[in-house]
Amino acid sequence: MLITSWTMQRVNEERDLGVIMSKDMKWEKQCIAAVKKMNRVLGMIKRNLIDRSKETMYKSMVRPHLQYCIPMWSPYLIKDIKLIEGVRRRATKLVEGIGNWSYDERLKYLGLTGLDTRRVRSDLLETFKIMNGLYDVNTKMFFKLDVSGRRGI
Repeated sequence: MLITSWTMQRVNEERDLGVIMSKDMKWEKQCIAAVKKMNRVLGMIKRNLIDRSKETMYKSMVRPHLQYCIPMWSPYLIKDIKLIEGVRRRATKLVEGIGNWSYDERLKYLGLTGLDTRRVRSDLLETFKIMNGLYDVNTKMFFKLDVSGRRGI
């Protein structure tokens, strides 16, 4: 019988499914990596795409990169939010015909909301899924339910 011993190596960060997780559970490196990737994509779009319509450009080429696994690594520090919003600002300027509009007008035209609103919506959706048994998770790990039978406050 062969017995081997395994030693676990301590690391400061780990990449899993393209998401960078750090030891301190801050998402700065993930945000920086996402922004670098998006800047490369935006450069490619600027150089090579003729059709920069709303459907072609933003919704199919930009949003998937920015929203990949975002419920997990959603930025919460102001510096990270500003970093991601900066990429969104540049990306929305590339959409045909709206480059000179204000950022809020561009978001409204594209049917987008700010990162803070998306984050709250995502948290609410995940909470709904947990509470309604759509995930195989023990809800008591996440929530303490009020069982007093009150309606409202």
